Amino acid sequence: MAAVVTRVRRVDPVRPEPAVLRIAAQTLRAGGVVAFPTETFYGLAAGLSSVGGVARVFSVKGREATKPILVLVDSTVMVESLAEKVSDTARALMARHWPGALTLVFPARSGVPAAVTAGTGTIGIRWPGHAVAVGLVRALGEPVTAPSANPSQATPPRTSEEVLGYFDGALELVLDGGPTPGGAPSTVLDVTVEPPRVLRRGAVVVDLG
Repeated sequence: MAAVVTRVRRVDPVRPEPAVLRIAAQTLRAGGVVAFPTETFYGLAAGLSSVGGVARVFSVKGREATKPILVLVDSTVMVESLAEKVSDTARALMARHWPGALTLVFPARSGVPAAVTAGTGTIGIRWPGHAVAVGLVRALGEPVTAPSANPSQATPPRTSEEVLGYFDGALELVLDGGPTPGGAPSTVLDVTVEPPRVLRRGAVVVDLG
């Protein structure tokens, strides 16, 4: 893949500037990839409708095509545009833990790109609790991908400098919101089954009793 010029834009992590978010959204609409801060680590965003952008996220990470990637939303309405079914249990979990570091795996609607689901028929969805992450979704007006901004098997980055160490010349834009807390990744729950099944223990402790 040909090198690109990776721009870095400072962004307020609490009150992100609308002009910066608009630039990021324009980058995503053009098929670009944007690194951005979340409440744990930096993530890699492509617009869900951008086939080329999603493909590049897989490419730059060296991620296997058989591994699905989660997406971020900014509302339960956006969830319903992606999920074939949202159970009462899932709604209760969303109400209790969102926005936050809980990813819920739903049965995917037929229109969800196969690259995102990796042929599993399911999609992992999260409403983030970080102002830049949710602001990016809102500025674009559609879900964005959010795998961690590191090559597969490498350590997830907490700073824009660490992102550039991995991907300078491979991404169009890095939104530098300062250091992120790090720690555990998002908890992942499969809500296609009842009761939900823990796929990955992480930042959010969920009482399923």
